[in-house]
Amino acid sequence: MKIRLALIRQYPKKGDLESNHQCLTGILEEITNHKPDLVITPECFLDGYVVTEAHINHENLEEYAVRPEDSKYTTHVADWASANSCWVIYGCSRKVPGGGVSNSAIIFDREGGIHGNYDKTHCPAHDRSFLPGNALPVFESDFGIFGVVICADRRRPECIRSLALQGARIVFNPTYGNYGEMNNCLMRTRSFENELFIAFTHPAQSLVTDPSGKTLLDDSDENTAFSICEVNLADANRRRARDNSFLKARRSDLYLR
Repeated sequence: MKIRLALIRQYPKKGDLESNHQCLTGILEEITNHKPDLVITPECFLDGYVVTEAHINHENLEEYAVRPEDSKYTTHVADWASANSCWVIYGCSRKVPGGGVSNSAIIFDREGGIHGNYDKTHCPAHDRSFLPGNALPVFESDFGIFGVVICADRRRPECIRSLALQGARIVFNPTYGNYGEMNNCLMRTRSFENELFIAFTHPAQSLVTDPSGKTLLDDSDENTAFSICEVNLADANRRRARDNSFLKARRSDLYLR
């Protein structure tokens, strides 16, 4: 099955939710004409990844976080998703029931419903004000099973492998951290060893790698705010059906846990 992806490539403003929302609204209007099946924003796009600022701590981070169920910002994104029959993976700081904030990707389906969310599981020093996620779930969709990881999660081979073993043929990776040549090598390797697609979405780079480890898209054009890439998810099925498929040939009886 072929799906068309729109990867947003734009630096948001630190701590300015209103400005970042207006920026996203304008980009979504441009994307509409391309009729994508799924749109991905960079990590914490709504708040501009404000957690890295020196004055942010566990207490005041909540000022920049939202409840996706009733935020005016997420409601607008949900309306756009519904109007355009398009999935959206939206990076934001999310208020967690019971207290605290997670670095989250909110997943909207084609009807504009909140299909789920993924919380960043590996939080480095500048992310310590976040509550780390405690699960690596996959999500069902009309185009099959997919997974999500956020930024630093991709640097742990166990994360992508866990999603692949649960049937994910594509992993969406909102990020704000490292990008460029070293990251390209990492993403190509993660795709190759897990026989799946990865859509890496950074404010400065849009990158898509395929199940054979090849690069389908690598766009860093500062004059455009998004990139479009079409992928055929059947390529992952074909890769995994080979006699020498990496996933089929695993020796889990040998591996340390």
